[in-house]
Amino acid sequence: MYIYNEIDQQLVDERVNQFRDQTQRFLKGEIADDEYRMLRLMNGIYIQRHAPMLRVAVPYGQMTSVQLRALAKVSRTYDKGYGHFTTRQNIQFNWPELAQIPDILADLAQVQMHAIQTSGACIRSVTSDPLAGVAADELADSRPWCEIIRQWSSLHPEFAYLPRKFKIAVTGSKADRAAVQVHDIGLRIVHNIQGELGFEVLVGGGLGRTPIIGQVIRKYLPAKHLLSYLEAILRIYNLHGRRDNKYKARIKILVKAMGVDAFAQLVEAEWQQIKDTDLQLPEAEIKRVSSHFAKPYYLSEQEAGFAQVNSIVDGDFQRWLTHNVLPHQQPGYRIVMVPLKNPLSPPGDITHQQMDGLADLADQYSFGNVRSTHDQNLVLAYVAEKDLYELWHGLADLGLGRANHGTLTDMINCPGLDYCSLANAETLVLSERINEAFDDLDYLYDLGPIELKISGCINACGHHHIGHIGILGVEKGGKQVYQFTLGGSDSEAAQLGKTLGRSIAQDQVVATITIILNTYLALRHGNDETFAQVVQRIGLLPFKEAVYGTAQKTAA
Repeated sequence: MYIYNEIDQQLVDERVNQFRDQTQRFLKGEIADDEYRMLRLMNGIYIQRHAPMLRVAVPYGQMTSVQLRALAKVSRTYDKGYGHFTTRQNIQFNWPELAQIPDILADLAQVQMHAIQTSGACIRSVTSDPLAGVAADELADSRPWCEIIRQWSSLHPEFAYLPRKFKIAVTGSKADRAAVQVHDIGLRIVHNIQGELGFEVLVGGGLGRTPIIGQVIRKYLPAKHLLSYLEAILRIYNLHGRRDNKYKARIKILVKAMGVDAFAQLVEAEWQQIKDTDLQLPEAEIKRVSSHFAKPYYLSEQEAGFAQVNSIVDGDFQRWLTHNVLPHQQPGYRIVMVPLKNPLSPPGDITHQQMDGLADLADQYSFGNVRSTHDQNLVLAYVAEKDLYELWHGLADLGLGRANHGTLTDMINCPGLDYCSLANAETLVLSERINEAFDDLDYLYDLGPIELKISGCINACGHHHIGHIGILGVEKGGKQVYQFTLGGSDSEAAQLGKTLGRSIAQDQVVATITIILNTYLALRHGNDETFAQVVQRIGLLPFKEAVYGTAQKTAA
């Protein structure tokens, strides 16, 4: 992992002291609400329905065990004993007192964590493939490039007040586990015909009230020009992006209105003026940052491997091994997915006891490394095969050993009306009911991989547009109702789901999911055809007829 130098630490410490003074002055009435709002947003603080919410940055999803323990301490000292991991790989605390947030930030600064640029009209925390550096299908490690972007974008004076928030994602693998096509800028690591590393650049993706899949504006960008090209994109957006209407201020609206070719031409012209300036990345700087992400001291394949792991006579372990354990690029090692999808807690939530316990397991079995994902889960990325059985027992003791990764109940779910002041409908009640109704793991395995994503409002924090099954909560006539979409995907062939039909009453959501699943099972060609493949093959009509042709209660 990247380790702060003196400049990094000084920047974070000074920001804490600055915000402490601003908060004290606000609480004394010396700073007006509107003025303080901008200051708190710069430090990751929102005012939610019941209390302030603090969003802490987890840059490209990377944490040490020391940092995870610090987050556990924050949750039990200043909050209600838990944290919530988000779809941007960050963690949120929903109940801190405003007067104590500077103390929280000071504690986090001691372990090289902060909340800078986790909110506001700026370049937000960079996200990436949570399996970077270990994925078997990786072309190159995306983490050094994420760190280079983080350093360039942190407190960038030219981009501190953009028309709207701005999100960048990077992937270095064939599979897109970073959803780069639904970001303002998406970067795919590629190689040219000479084998030189560079980037395919996409712009204009995003969800929310106007969901759009990003488009390629440059098929190959030499790596040394990464920052100058990003700077060119941001300058064109900053100059031409709308500021009169926040709903039309994202770069996706600009690209759509201007046309991708015209936008690309403006970027190219701007880039030509700056590409050979100090923004060009020296090879020495690339190597310096990359050195922070060197491979750990792996055991040899013979020392790490356990040839009999598949023959352990324990059905629960074998289910976990099949569904929660992934191949690793290092022989003798595996990647372990840790779903935060416990039936007893909302998706993405983790208690302080679980954080402490997982930090201990990371020290023992994963070189002290823990990662967060954009689907609200965690990862232990460096587990020797010989340790899998013991690790599974440790996770099970923490309530983190549920073997449901990639299944229907491994759902994304925003906090909805229970916490968010922007939400129109409850969402956590849905995840609770879905877990109760679909608690048979064998049934979930028979269904195959299904991505269920739930949002409580049109802002789409639950990514419902790109779920195989998407659910959007809306308010109509004073009632909470839910719109279904089918056929979305956040994979390398990303696409937006299509609306199934009229909205569904809250008490009919689970029944509707059941009808959709039964229709899928009846129409699939063999057990290997997935839900996504069936929807792609037959379209929505059979599902629409099954749902709306029944005598269930629906809301107009």
